Amino acid sequence: MTVYVSVDIRSRFELAKEIARDAGALALAHFKARDRLVIESKENLHDVVSAADREVETLIRSRIAAGFAGDGVLGEEYGLAVGKSEYIWVIDPIDGTIPFVAGMPSWCVSIAVLKGEKIVVGTIYAPCVDELYAAGEGLGATLNGRTLILDNSLTIKNRTIGFGANHHASPEGVAGFIRRLMEEGGNFMRNGSGALTLAYVAAGKLAGYYEPHMHAWDCLGGYCLVAEAGGWHLPFPVAGAGLTSGASVIAAAPGAVDDLRRLAGV
Repeated sequence: MTVYVSVDIRSRFELAKEIARDAGALALAHFKARDRLVIESKENLHDVVSAADREVETLIRSRIAAGFAGDGVLGEEYGLAVGKSEYIWVIDPIDGTIPFVAGMPSWCVSIAVLKGEKIVVGTIYAPCVDELYAAGEGLGATLNGRTLILDNSLTIKNRTIGFGANHHASPEGVAGFIRRLMEEGGNFMRNGSGALTLAYVAAGKLAGYYEPHMHAWDCLGGYCLVAEAGGWHLPFPVAGAGLTSGASVIAAAPGAVDDLRRLAGV
């Protein structure tokens, strides 16, 4: 069956892939010279930002402005710039800054595009391993051009669950989820980048992902990937103030959805 994809979405999809690779190259150059980076704390000592984050976001914003000047942009470092069109780009220049500054490879560039309240484009690029995950509404999901289709047999018992937490989550809530998961024969991993972990769900490397609180720039790109690969995700409240407030995030392969939602209490 042929699926019609508008020129507007397709053109933004192609640009998002180009930008993700270029932004990733810039971030990787900083990563290789990270001993010279100035690191600052934001809300706490585990919430950090570097000059690399800001420089990469500036590059992404300039490329979007050159291609689609009327579109809005929401980025982690510089906030929301309201546009004139119905499209909003949602970007995280370096998701996984803690691993980034520590010299670990589990970080990525995440770019999503909203059309109204619908996620229509999602790209996640992991420069250290040269993996480009890309999805567009009606275009499917790919990893370096290879189509991603989730296996219905994946469950919380036969495939690992990704998990993330930050200062918005209570220690009791985190411990409770992990205890319930392990009591049912499951296990979990955490790599410091929610966006990259969501890409792993779309690729079938993990059965699902749960984090009690994430921002739009951390999850929307991954949500698009999971949906286009045939998985499910919890709706994100993108309307109004919800776009900048954050919410619980769950995404899973079809066979893990019910169990993961039950364990997370969502």
